[in-house]
Amino acid sequence: MKITIIPAILVLALIGCKEEPKKETLSLNYPQTKKVDTVDTYFGVEVKDSYRWLEDDRSPETEEWVKEQNKVTYDYLNTIPFRAELKERLSGLWNYEKVGAPFQKGDYTYFYKNDGLQNQFVLYRYKTGENPDSATVFLDPNTFKEDGTVSLGETSFSKDGSKLAYSISEGGSDWRKVLVMDAETRELIGDTLKDIKFSGLSWKGEDGFYYSSYDKPIGSELSAKTDQHKVYYHKMGTPQSEDKVVFGGTPEEKHRYIGASVTEDDKYLVISASVSTSGNKLFIKDLGKPDSKFVTILNDTDSDSYVLENVGSKLYIVTNRNAPNKKIVTVDAATPQPENWKDLIPETENVLSPSTGGGNIFTNYMVDAVSKVKQYDYDGKLIREIELPGVGSAGGFGAKKEETELYYSFTNYVTPGSIYKYDIASGNSELFIKPEIDFNPDNFESQQVFYTSKDGTKVPMIITHKKGLKMDGKNPTILYAYGGFNISLTPSFSIANAVWMEQGGIYAVPNLRGGGEYGKKWHDAGTKMRKQNVFDDFIAAAQYLIDNNFTSSDYLAIRGGSNGGLLVGATMTQRPDLMKVALPAVGVLDMLRYHTFTAGAGWAYDYGTAEDSKEMFEYLKGYSPLHNVKEGVEYPATLITTADHDDRVVPAHSFKFAAELQAKQTGSNPVLIRIETDAGHGAGTPVSKTIEQYADIYGFTLFNMGYKELPSTSK
Repeated sequence: MKITIIPAILVLALIGCKEEPKKETLSLNYPQTKKVDTVDTYFGVEVKDSYRWLEDDRSPETEEWVKEQNKVTYDYLNTIPFRAELKERLSGLWNYEKVGAPFQKGDYTYFYKNDGLQNQFVLYRYKTGENPDSATVFLDPNTFKEDGTVSLGETSFSKDGSKLAYSISEGGSDWRKVLVMDAETRELIGDTLKDIKFSGLSWKGEDGFYYSSYDKPIGSELSAKTDQHKVYYHKMGTPQSEDKVVFGGTPEEKHRYIGASVTEDDKYLVISASVSTSGNKLFIKDLGKPDSKFVTILNDTDSDSYVLENVGSKLYIVTNRNAPNKKIVTVDAATPQPENWKDLIPETENVLSPSTGGGNIFTNYMVDAVSKVKQYDYDGKLIREIELPGVGSAGGFGAKKEETELYYSFTNYVTPGSIYKYDIASGNSELFIKPEIDFNPDNFESQQVFYTSKDGTKVPMIITHKKGLKMDGKNPTILYAYGGFNISLTPSFSIANAVWMEQGGIYAVPNLRGGGEYGKKWHDAGTKMRKQNVFDDFIAAAQYLIDNNFTSSDYLAIRGGSNGGLLVGATMTQRPDLMKVALPAVGVLDMLRYHTFTAGAGWAYDYGTAEDSKEMFEYLKGYSPLHNVKEGVEYPATLITTADHDDRVVPAHSFKFAAELQAKQTGSNPVLIRIETDAGHGAGTPVSKTIEQYADIYGFTLFNMGYKELPSTSK
């Protein structure tokens, strides 16, 4: 299919008035994507799946299609006159030293650091008590592979700090390898464990550790279904083939996600078992008794609950069972069932995310998506509310029981993340690390507004931009959201967003239903047959920005990734007139088949599946982006982004959506797909690839809003 692209070119006069846009004609030839006669039948309804063949990630045909699509996309992106300038500014701003909070293991203090443009953070250490300037490199993931596409995942030190188990991801895949290092000599020891997925690493003393994985799937490692998670114990000095299954693996009861953790005192093994991304069963085993059995704490998945801490046999459990915003209860490990629970820190009107350190509990509450932190003792007595550096997101507040100080981070949309040292006894905070970055927060401002969604629900949104920006409806704006899986979007600094705002751009983030900002009720209000609430909240956010002259449809881009990619796909197919640019990233876009790939069936709590009932099938089909692309509609300029090694949301979602849009698009707006190679769902992506991707996304966005030079240089 061949269409002619005619982007409007915006020219700003020196006095700030807008002249008539000039026109440029750019010929764009999409690759021919063959159609097949695949038809699925749901409850007597036939549904065509013309691009089913693109689901085969091992096919030479799919590989060739990817190459052809990327050629068209990069040929287009190469015509954007300011793309290189954007990349240069992103690289310049990114190039500052980033240092993480220190932590002690054994005789050493460790911290992560990135000199600026290193693809991966490096783990350093120094002898505790010595000058931090004496720190040397302990583990450098940049040496794993020259291009940075092998990244460091989970790290776990043994109890005495003498050994480190760490996982690596190759090409961004969720499938990991686990290696063990002697922390003193930095030599690799023992067997390299393979084919591990969605796993923590939790040591039992120094002898071995627990991990989780699936049986290797039949068919494609990147897309075949995985739904039987198991916990294994690996004893040092033995091969992986001898690792014993500790929990899971019974055919009569499948768990898609199982996590194992050992309490700090090595007394208990705690198992969390789930069939979906919400709700878990909870079990505990006394490791001091060799023949002890698992004791059931919770045998249903009606709540999200976990063991926060223990003092001897006294367990501290965080739960939203009969407490949608979460509370902390205590119970004896011998009889840990809910009927014996006692409230320690009751539920409040704000969502709780606690941590422990120095024999204290730190309760981090979300108040309209902003942090508020209090300190309690283990008897539930309030010690103090912690004075934070400002309004934003605070995180950390974790340390061992015997430690007297801890570290926490603070950030918001205009404040680069800083690290603070906190004295647990006195409550005094002092700035520990502040990044030196070529960005002045004083030139920017954030405001939180509350707007009304379609059904009258009040939804918060934080809008950030340069101070003094003229609200004339002509500001390039990115509206970013997620809206699912109980995940909360709290204020945090982003180098890429800073570059966007330097151009006079507005960055707006609404906290949609489906997220966790207001607890389980807020989450549930955006799930299954209520999923449309999420899209309505997003549409209302866009309308608020337009009605209040922050921007207009000609200067609005919508963006989201993963579940947020679904959000963008559904919104652009329901309201293609609302925005100029759509940027769905690694999106869940085929709602009738998402559950047939990798661990997708575990997302059914949020989505439901097309096999549940006729009503659920019809609801999903009613908003599934892939199934709602229509002939004769002009969709916004669209840049779909995905990666060839994404085994969380398989790239077939994006492939099929792109093919459908390209076949049916009317008008002059381009529909492109950018497929990153040797990359996955996002975690561990090298800095170099991330910078290139943002330069392409921002370049595409501004170019299709009519700019022929960067806004910051065109005024």
